[in-house]
Amino acid sequence: MGTVANCSRCNAIFMKGTAKVCPNCRKIEEDQFHTVYTFMRKKQNRTATVTEIVEKTGVPEKQIRGFVKQKRLHPAQFPNLSYSCEKCGTEIRDGRICESCRKELEAGLEKHKRNEEMSEKIKETQIQESKTYYSVKNDR
Repeated sequence: MGTVANCSRCNAIFMKGTAKVCPNCRKIEEDQFHTVYTFMRKKQNRTATVTEIVEKTGVPEKQIRGFVKQKRLHPAQFPNLSYSCEKCGTEIRDGRICESCRKELEAGLEKHKRNEEMSEKIKETQIQESKTYYSVKNDR
């Protein structure tokens, strides 16, 4: 069963299920998608940029980029469609972050992993040293 929520577009109260917006806004989104998709299906429009699509259809740029991000419009079929990397804003066609941000994130994770391993080794060494028994013998 859905929960009561406010629509992120119009702030109306609705029962939130799988949709993130109210039924009225969902219909508007579907109409906008149909408008964009119909425009893009024409052979001469397949290479249109997002700016050109906005000018010709009147659908907001954010909504068009959302359709691409949701994989409702596929960049493989429409080569000039893209959306922004969530970290740096670079235009991408796949995933949530660009290649350079992905590499930076992987490097950071690798560094964190090495630091964790090093601190674990230090802990083990300290434990071993605390178990070592030293005696001082007086040979007089």
